Amino acid sequence: MSRRYSPRPTDPASELPPISYVWETPNRRPRRAEWDIPDPAAPGRLTPVMRAKLERIVRRAPEVMVKITGRTKGVAHLKSHLAYITRNGELGAETEQGATLAGRSGLKDLQQRWEDDAGLDNKRRRDGSLSINIILSMPAGTDAIAVKDSARAFAIETFGCNHDYVFVQHLDDKHPHVHLTVRSLGHDGKRLNPRKADLQAWRERLAGELRLRGIAAEATPRRTRGRVRKADCGAVLALRKRKVTPDVDRLARKEVLSEVRGGRTAKHPWDEQIKSRQDAIRRRYLDYAAELQRSGVAADHVLARQIRQFVKDMPAAETRRHALKDELSELANSRRRGAERGVDADLRGHKRDDERTR
Repeated sequence: MSRRYSPRPTDPASELPPISYVWETPNRRPRRAEWDIPDPAAPGRLTPVMRAKLERIVRRAPEVMVKITGRTKGVAHLKSHLAYITRNGELGAETEQGATLAGRSGLKDLQQRWEDDAGLDNKRRRDGSLSINIILSMPAGTDAIAVKDSARAFAIETFGCNHDYVFVQHLDDKHPHVHLTVRSLGHDGKRLNPRKADLQAWRERLAGELRLRGIAAEATPRRTRGRVRKADCGAVLALRKRKVTPDVDRLARKEVLSEVRGGRTAKHPWDEQIKSRQDAIRRRYLDYAAELQRSGVAADHVLARQIRQFVKDMPAAETRRHALKDELSELANSRRRGAERGVDADLRGHKRDDERTR
């Protein structure tokens, strides 16, 4: 009995789910760019901009970092932070008006102006922030001039119309980065309060400015690259550097050690959610690779191979708890093997002693 095959649709891509799923940030209300909205007639069709983004992802374009490092709470705190980012006035700082502040006198004028404005802010709470401190960074080897120019354009586009700010570039680290301090109170009377969706939108904007200046850059979430573990916060890293075990490490090890000793595995609902999401992302990549492979275009075949290799090289969907469990299991096995070797050595030693006494 012959099997019937349904004819292929005119546009096979119309049956594919949108590729944008693989680079969406897991927000409740993500802010999507207009170019990232799939075509309703064919959601699976790769638009030129979507294809360019997919190519950058699978070719592992450097990822931009936009990070809020803290908030200044008072005038003294603001003064200390500005002194830090300018190296006590040795580095020039640039404002939203394009003016360069050189030396301590320039910083003093800025501090006084922001302090005076804060005094007129009747809605500011006692513990409310004067400014928000942000770092814009790229991996080592990125052109520092392009990073600074991109940071300037990013700041103008993001804050220039409503917030005062000052930024300084640091080149004493292998990663070229810019410290951007933005005054919390806007000219419209509203205070800056960025959320997760805002940070992702800022990353996308900075990456776009870098690309305009010839720097391959991307701003994708971890899950796009197959990573599920969050980066450790600065306080935890600082404790480890001082050889102090953070509470988060101690409690995690205690929980995993209890599982290993008891021969049981605790089930957490988020583990299945992580695995399911990663399976869907990797399947989405491979679906598009298969569709590109069916075309008669050589460039499509090249991209299909790159996509498959990208998925093959993705790390295992492993949480921190899984990594700790594997680490403790390997340590226990290593100790057991060492003990067994020690017993064997003792037996061989006793055997030699018996042979000598005969």
